[in-house]
Amino acid sequence: MQVIKSIDALRAALKPLARQGKTIGLVPTMGALHDGHGALIKESVKDCDVTVVSVFLNPIQFGKNEDLDKYPKRLEADAKLAESIGADFVFAPSVAEMYPEGDPLTLVRDEALECMYCGAYRPGHFRGVLTVVSKLFLISGADHAYFGEKDYQQVFLIERMVRDLNFDIKIHRVKIVREASGLALSSRNEYLNELERKQALSISEGLKTAKDLFEKGERRVALLRDCVIKSILANRGQVQYVEVVNQKDLQKFAGALPADAKVVILVAAFFGKTRLIDNIELN
Repeated sequence: MQVIKSIDALRAALKPLARQGKTIGLVPTMGALHDGHGALIKESVKDCDVTVVSVFLNPIQFGKNEDLDKYPKRLEADAKLAESIGADFVFAPSVAEMYPEGDPLTLVRDEALECMYCGAYRPGHFRGVLTVVSKLFLISGADHAYFGEKDYQQVFLIERMVRDLNFDIKIHRVKIVREASGLALSSRNEYLNELERKQALSISEGLKTAKDLFEKGERRVALLRDCVIKSILANRGQVQYVEVVNQKDLQKFAGALPADAKVVILVAAFFGKTRLIDNIELN
């Protein structure tokens, strides 16, 4: 496996493989790889001839008061994990390599959804995500790209960007990977102390309760939301949002759900100073 740090070098390595008819899979990450990322890499290795894992802590998707400076950075460990799963390349560019003229003036946006849910509390976040992902698609020339469903709004926006801008790439969603306790894997879990980690289980527990109620016939949006909110509050979490939305367009439901609704509950909450997100689909 090779660790490559320049755009030109990655293109030089991948273009001959593409000309040979090799399929290229891309797994975009910000590093601090864990088993959730591992699941994405495994899917790419299974599907594609060549797998590229990008490790880039993208500054333009972080706000002024967010955790960019303390976000865990461990390229050597990340490269070893990617190699152990079967990745062929780790692309680890510097900020100057990706943005040689400073913050880009050309940004990719989704005006309808970038200010909802996570975007409402993280202004500019999704513009940063869509911009860097589009750059990674163009740099790698990948045929397939893999994203985890924990970041549900993110993968929805990326799928829509690909359709709207006619990127020649197939997006694969990979199910949330959870600890045995039920806590969704996240690089930010490292910030939790022992007590906060236990309290944070209230997110997945509340979501499971909502799903159980849904499967028993409950269709009242307020009740489904409330059982998640109460679970978090009872464990000293701070709810940022809990929303019951349509999987097809991410618009909020209100009142009672239609009989044929395909639903996802989106959650963001704080435990201590750590912000966690999670979701569950109700079909």
